[in-house]
Amino acid sequence: MARRFDAFVLFAEMRTGSNYLEESLNDFPDINCLGEVYNPTFLGHHNTFEMLGYDMDLRERDPLGLLDTILKETDGLPGFRLFHDHDDRVVERILPDPRIAKVILTRNPLDSYVSRKIASATGQWRLTDMKHAKTAQIRFDPPEFSDLLDRLLAFQGRLRRGLQTTGQTPFVIRYEDINDADVLNGLAAFLGSDHRVEKASKKLKKQNPSALRDKVENYDEMVAEISDLDRFGLEKSPELEPERSAQVRNFVAHPTLGLLFCPIKGAPENAVLEWMGALDDVGPAALLRKMNQKHLRQWMKDHPGFRSFAILRHPVARAYTAFNRFILPDDRPAYADPRKILRQRYKVPIPEKAPGETWSEEDQKAAFLGFIGFLKGNLDGQTSVRVDQAWATQTAILQGIAPVVLPQAVIHEERLGDALPALAREIGVDAVPDVAEESLPGPYRLKAIYDGKIEQQLIDTYRRDYVGFGFPRWNRR
Repeated sequence: MARRFDAFVLFAEMRTGSNYLEESLNDFPDINCLGEVYNPTFLGHHNTFEMLGYDMDLRERDPLGLLDTILKETDGLPGFRLFHDHDDRVVERILPDPRIAKVILTRNPLDSYVSRKIASATGQWRLTDMKHAKTAQIRFDPPEFSDLLDRLLAFQGRLRRGLQTTGQTPFVIRYEDINDADVLNGLAAFLGSDHRVEKASKKLKKQNPSALRDKVENYDEMVAEISDLDRFGLEKSPELEPERSAQVRNFVAHPTLGLLFCPIKGAPENAVLEWMGALDDVGPAALLRKMNQKHLRQWMKDHPGFRSFAILRHPVARAYTAFNRFILPDDRPAYADPRKILRQRYKVPIPEKAPGETWSEEDQKAAFLGFIGFLKGNLDGQTSVRVDQAWATQTAILQGIAPVVLPQAVIHEERLGDALPALAREIGVDAVPDVAEESLPGPYRLKAIYDGKIEQQLIDTYRRDYVGFGFPRWNRR
């Protein structure tokens, strides 16, 4: 009998139990799950860098060729695990294909986050015997969790829409059910297997069975931070978490005045928040942040005549900000994998650790040029690294903000000193403070390394922003 599917993909995330589920699926003789085939740092499984004639470099150049090889040369029904930060080119290929089955593994993202932090702290990512178990108590980081959740929700929304618009039905399985033999047999039947198992794999063990309160040192702070999220059904995994804008939590509203700031990552932010906090002497800590859409709509109703605004930064300065803030340092966990890939696969000349005292202007310029060279392919969808908000086009970011609230003022950084006070006066503020200048991060000033080659490469990369927002060359602004 002909196969129902040619292959399957297991959509999951780190610490959702995907290793365990893979072990159980591979107990079925006619199913062959190959691991994280498109993990940015290995190929299939940890410390493995070759598969079916493909090494890491060839996979980067031809990810779909590897997919075709898997389909042709794998015994049994081939499958692999795919996470939100794996190769987007593969997602584009497989999502609309009804011959590739979609299995979606879900887990409460808070549990996954805590489990991931503990694994990072202990270095233990798999457990086969409880006598080797390592434990740690971690500290909940609200911005880190918020950024992770935003990325997950955006990806899950994309999966949901892709399946809906192509008429496909996925098999959704919860973390709590991966040890249930009946559910596993149902999954096997969905995939077209003729075999059944009596029990799930017992090779891997649950690593952190204790309560969250015992695993998180700032538990009460964590509960306070996520209290709003729970009202949206954070634990209702089968629906892939509730739909909400990834941008709303980044908005900043003034508590007493009608000013709403819609930040663009990599553009001025701290100076704007200091200025907003000085209005009405409320202080930056009193500004309203981490709102959901209900809170935002209520704030809008409470502040008729409000002004919403976003700040643009010149593409050269913004790329330099992204490089110095997220790629050059080695202390940004969310960017550890992209940093490693840029250094190893794209030969961006950055050191393994943060630059030391011997790091020169020449080193800085060479590394920045290497980063710029990567950006164009990344924005064109030609790399496996995610297009991060820190270096996505400002045009695309504003298009993402617009469905929630269209900024009434889009201000170039060079005009902040005049434009922000003018907005404040429009809403009736008389005593308007000055806006401080926000310096760019980095060991060397942009002016020290800038030249026409840098500009021209960024014009080619950010042409939408240059044309759409009328940016001149950076040295002529």
